[in-house]
Amino acid sequence: MKPKNPLLSEKPQTNSPRSTLIDDIFLISIMAVLAGCGMIYEYLLSHYASRVLGAVESTIFTMIGVMIVAMGFGSFAAKKIEKVYTAFAWLELIIALLGLLSVLLIASLFAISYQLPQIFVENYGLPSDLSPQGGIFHILHALARFSPFLIGFILGFLIGMEIPLIARIREHVHQSNLRHNTGTIYGADYIGAGAGAAIWVTLMLSMENSHAAALTATANLCVGLAFYWRYQKHIRFAGYFFLAQLGLLVLLIVVFLQGDDLAFVLENSLYKDKVIYSQHSKYQHITVTERVMSAEKPKIYNLYINGRLQFSSVDEYIYHEMLVHPAMMASAKQDDVLIIGGGDGLALREVLHWQPKSVLMLELDKMMIDFFAREKFDEKSGKIINEPLLALNQKALLNERLSIEYGDAFNQVDELLARMQQFNVIIVDLPDPNHPDLNKLYSVRFYQKLFHLLTGDGSLVIQSTSPYHAKKAFVSIGKTVKAAGYQGVEQYHENVPSFGEWGWTIATKMGALPSERIAQQENLPANLRWASKEMIRRSFVFPPNYFANIAEIEINTLNQYQLYQYHQEAWRLEQGVPNIEP
Repeated sequence: MKPKNPLLSEKPQTNSPRSTLIDDIFLISIMAVLAGCGMIYEYLLSHYASRVLGAVESTIFTMIGVMIVAMGFGSFAAKKIEKVYTAFAWLELIIALLGLLSVLLIASLFAISYQLPQIFVENYGLPSDLSPQGGIFHILHALARFSPFLIGFILGFLIGMEIPLIARIREHVHQSNLRHNTGTIYGADYIGAGAGAAIWVTLMLSMENSHAAALTATANLCVGLAFYWRYQKHIRFAGYFFLAQLGLLVLLIVVFLQGDDLAFVLENSLYKDKVIYSQHSKYQHITVTERVMSAEKPKIYNLYINGRLQFSSVDEYIYHEMLVHPAMMASAKQDDVLIIGGGDGLALREVLHWQPKSVLMLELDKMMIDFFAREKFDEKSGKIINEPLLALNQKALLNERLSIEYGDAFNQVDELLARMQQFNVIIVDLPDPNHPDLNKLYSVRFYQKLFHLLTGDGSLVIQSTSPYHAKKAFVSIGKTVKAAGYQGVEQYHENVPSFGEWGWTIATKMGALPSERIAQQENLPANLRWASKEMIRRSFVFPPNYFANIAEIEINTLNQYQLYQYHQEAWRLEQGVPNIEP
């Protein structure tokens, strides 16, 4: 028996050369559009999964790998389809629906997995610290953590079917096996994917995820409607398909208008406290929570960036006083200060106690500065939502002695060097090296740049993660600073309840060690809440043999990512959903 020709699985059609050319342009164009949509879905899911799962780099790479493999399986599966026009039309409808709801589905699963134990605690009168974790609760939590990759696989599988189906539709239009069909389709796919990547980076990266998903799904919907208009005579159940498209259009409008509110409610369930602010910038996701302890006690505010706690108002002064004042004490002068990071203004608040002549801040994200510098009025509540945070940093970011330059600090420092600027104190208040992009800001090369910005009798201090939880990373930072040419390099630590044991690295270019300079310093600003000269001096003391294995720990360079690996290894068990309770 002769094998069935797949080109005959649809009714043949006779087209004029002009009509065939229009079909070619149409099909190649929609392939490019769909490739862009597929790329955006890939980035969207990778980006969101890294927020809720942590381990940013490995999560993003895993998601991309899962979706690429799934596309391969989808391509194989497409050959089993006979009614290619009908299949392609419904395929775009399903992709648009899943793409639209993907982030909300993941957020819902996480919300359920974290709220259900709390419901049991409240209903059965269990102690709050004995929240049930086993059995069905463990299964739900595991399902939630696996859900981004499951949805990514399904979406990738469906996207993988698009190219084979478009290729077969082109051959059906031409009623022949096209010699360069595959190359043409893949060419459109690659160009469209590049355009999708550009759209994601330039426009959608700073959008709320629900908006980005809705806009991308709209493109799939438009492709489906255009395809229906052009080839409806080949589509089975065309009437039902058109009604389904209208239903999807209504859902798209609802998600676009209400998706942010729903996402806000779902995100709220991932934290121990009430979310009062949640905003996505081009660089990071910023969340602020509020906790009410009692009517007599002040409210507690926590700042999270990409789901990781950055400070808690209940004890941030411990961290920031220990970050700033040892470096100010170790410097002969405090006239000109450089702060790298610190967009919340809290380190700056401490610096201003020393009455510097000028302070320059290098910050990546302008939205961060805006939120901590100017009042943000919330129309829904009728309140200024960041008023407590402006009180916390004492509106330091509006001080006339401060100037701010925006951009990547690694490159911004080069501009300072070109201007031959120098500073008495340099304060590096950056997030932990939990992402490869941050690795360069903890490298020998970066610290060498700062060496040339520092005056001969000045001091440098660096936030250096936890000496208890991430000992190798902590020690590596100290060794890296030493390798950059600083003669006086020491490390110190203090307990910050929200983080646990925390550490810093302090350095001078030449002469006495920082601790020796601090011992000679008599003056500290008045009204400090935590730091004192005696406490700072004690913070340089570590347990016996703490540095015994220092020779085995490597320095961090631009290309090796050693510090990032140390940090990932140390915090692997700590990574996860942003559910941190100070």
